Amino acid sequence: MGVKTIIDEQISSRLDLVPPFIAATVQKLTILNLNDETVFDIKLCLHEAVVNAVKHGNKEKNDLSVHVVVKADNREVTLEVTDQGDGFDFSQIPNPTSEDNIGKFHGRGVYLIQNYMDSVEFLNGGRTI
Repeated sequence: MGVKTIIDEQISSRLDLVPPFIAATVQKLTILNLNDETVFDIKLCLHEAVVNAVKHGNKEKNDLSVHVVVKADNREVTLEVTDQGDGFDFSQIPNPTSEDNIGKFHGRGVYLIQNYMDSVEFLNGGRTI
């Protein structure tokens, strides 16, 4: 199978829209016959990326949207999440497992994504992961 686009959608920057969007997206992935562990990894990372885009990228501004693209072929699934915010320097995100940050509530999303996905890229000045 060549590369197939499974999802190419935009959602408004509202946190209440994220869980149903992620559920619908995961449902659409059933056509790929992925194992449960892979589905869990995708669901977790997509949720973290979309929440970060809504909350930190777009600052929950309803007039801005988050663009999500999911593509797949017979070897891999690619997730792409883009916000309309100012971007950020991902190298400045502190390690949430360091002693100074272990009790903080922020900074875990990107860490989880980097640890659950095979590879992660930040593009477009940090607006796309």
